[in-house]
Amino acid sequence: MSNPETPDAGDDVRNPLGQIRDWLSQTATLLGGGAVPESNYDPSRHGPLVDFNGLEGYEEIDRYWLNTPFAFVSINRDIERDEHRYHVVEPELDEVEADLLDRLFEDIRGPLIYRDVVDDDPEVALHEELRARLEEYGVVVEPETYYRLFYYLYRSFQGYGHIDPLMHDPNIEDISCDGSNLPIFAYHDEYTDIETNIVFEEEELNNFVIQLAQRSGRHVSVADPVVSTTLPDGSRIELALGEEVTPRGSAFTIRKYADEPFTPIDLLEYGTFSLEMLSYLWLAIESNRSLIFAGGTAAGKTTSMNAVSMFIPPRSKVLTIEDTRELSLYHDNWLSSVTRERLDDSDITMYDLLRSALRHRPEYIIVGEVRGEEAITLFQAMNTGHTTFSTMHADSVQTVINRLENEPINVPRPMVQSLDILCVQVLTRSGDERVRRAKTLAEIEGIDQRTGELDYSNTYNWQATEDRFRENNSELLDEIREERGWSQSQLFRELNNRQQFLKYLQDEGIRDYRRFTAMVNKYYADSEAVMERIDAAVSV
Repeated sequence: MSNPETPDAGDDVRNPLGQIRDWLSQTATLLGGGAVPESNYDPSRHGPLVDFNGLEGYEEIDRYWLNTPFAFVSINRDIERDEHRYHVVEPELDEVEADLLDRLFEDIRGPLIYRDVVDDDPEVALHEELRARLEEYGVVVEPETYYRLFYYLYRSFQGYGHIDPLMHDPNIEDISCDGSNLPIFAYHDEYTDIETNIVFEEEELNNFVIQLAQRSGRHVSVADPVVSTTLPDGSRIELALGEEVTPRGSAFTIRKYADEPFTPIDLLEYGTFSLEMLSYLWLAIESNRSLIFAGGTAAGKTTSMNAVSMFIPPRSKVLTIEDTRELSLYHDNWLSSVTRERLDDSDITMYDLLRSALRHRPEYIIVGEVRGEEAITLFQAMNTGHTTFSTMHADSVQTVINRLENEPINVPRPMVQSLDILCVQVLTRSGDERVRRAKTLAEIEGIDQRTGELDYSNTYNWQATEDRFRENNSELLDEIREERGWSQSQLFRELNNRQQFLKYLQDEGIRDYRRFTAMVNKYYADSEAVMERIDAAVSV
């Protein structure tokens, strides 16, 4: 189920379905059985699998494949209302094909579940079962029909049903269903919140929510209708079954997991951070300073924390703790742990994992999000010399401090001052674009002896009107300079080298997290040799 080149808006994908011959008139007793295509679908030899002539009253402004050659999306704009519509185009089945698909679905499900070889490639296994059933029925099919049937069977058994095309779209971050008989909404990188043409009826939505829970290894029922969990691909899902807590029926939200984690180079490309800020964070992380990333929903907190964690020195022992698996590091000495929720008393909470983590003697502890009693343990770890990173929901430095010091977290003020850096991120608009920006990079300076309040200073601020970052003096850099025994000029040279290094990687397009981490490790191993090579490459 690959995704090669995408269709242009003018591509010819509008030919009618081929005629299906001798349907269901033959029986399994016929010699030779059914005629099943022996070769893969070839658009140059076979007819198209999808047919779309546009939406009446809309202007098509974009079109690209989601799952070639089975499904694509047509992005349309309602000119009068200035609204966009995300229209998924999938193969259309005629009445006979639809009846055959229903029968195949029932007859193939069992053999697929009980196949002797459990590690078969799912796609190959489905092809084998589909061919066997068609031979058994004695049905003659054209290649186009065979692959339409295959698409819908694969979508049901291995994919995500109605929303499978959306799960294939790398431009979609969020998928939301607010109830039955309501359009699915998606958050698109370019068109933001956009309505789709996908709708669930009540019964199929209930079944789909139950299926999502089961696929995640969880149970959802009317007695326990709300579940928060993770899909096998790492996507986060929030499920609600029935009308107990969601009056318009079952609902779900899927926050898709990126196949490849963002690197600091991606943060540069998107303007979330500047070169100066990243070199500052790199030096702070290497010098074992603790960080918290704060912000609202979808502000990019976890993404940024995961990205800057790639600056952790190689071979340092790293331990991550999460409710749902989101962090991904290319690090040899990394232990990943995830909480477990059960209906009985065998839950393993973030607090349990954090207490256990301290016995592993990690140098860096990364916690997905702090919101309760685990925060005390996290700050205890900071106070005992462990470098910790985490995220919080808060929209300003003062809000973070207030949340930490009050219910339900209740971290004592003397412990809060062990935090070194606080990054506040926002999802906002800059011009006509929706952007993520590091609004503030603040340093926690300790408790003011006169007022008893926690002191902090903003080292970097984002200037919204100019969309640029302003730099202020940093006491933390002075502390690092003194620890290293550097002069002021040595500190500036080190920061400048790291900026040049990151700029070189940006210019070379090194955004893959494996290549990025490998380059950072080379810098740690011999920074002078790396900078000499970069200088030589730049001067050519």
